[in-house]
Amino acid sequence: MAINWDEFDKDVDIENLEKDVQEASTKEFGDFEDVPSGKYEVKITKLELTKSKKGDPMLSVWFEIINGNNKGRLIFMNQLLVQGFQIHTANEFLRSLQTDEIIEFKGYSPYNILLLNIYEKIVNDEFELEYGENKKRYKTFKILQKYNNNNQEEVSSEEIKDTLGW
Repeated sequence: MAINWDEFDKDVDIENLEKDVQEASTKEFGDFEDVPSGKYEVKITKLELTKSKKGDPMLSVWFEIINGNNKGRLIFMNQLLVQGFQIHTANEFLRSLQTDEIIEFKGYSPYNILLLNIYEKIVNDEFELEYGENKKRYKTFKILQKYNNNNQEEVSSEEIKDTLGW
């Protein structure tokens, strides 16, 4: 069965993808250093339920640093959601985003809808993120403060779904 690659081209922003490829070509593979531990002003550009490489449910959050020496760089939070303490950790993080959503786990499908609702509410907000490591060298993510940006253009649910490819 032949694959219709034109379908992929319709769903992807080819111009931006080409730009990303060009930017990546200026670096050696493996040259992308982790963002150092510290406090950063960030916006959340991705908040979704996804699968890990092993196929386990996982909360994926992308933070984009919006000022300072690391402006434009990304910090990635990937929290597995297969054990109680992992879901608790994710829930505490979601509560720190200060939305009016009731944060509870009632199954993966309702959790996915919860994440979509939260993302829709915080898409224009900025946060102070404390990024570091615990004693076991696991990455830590703590929201210290939320800044509302009510003067920014509102983003509709449909635009979010289009951005996420749904």
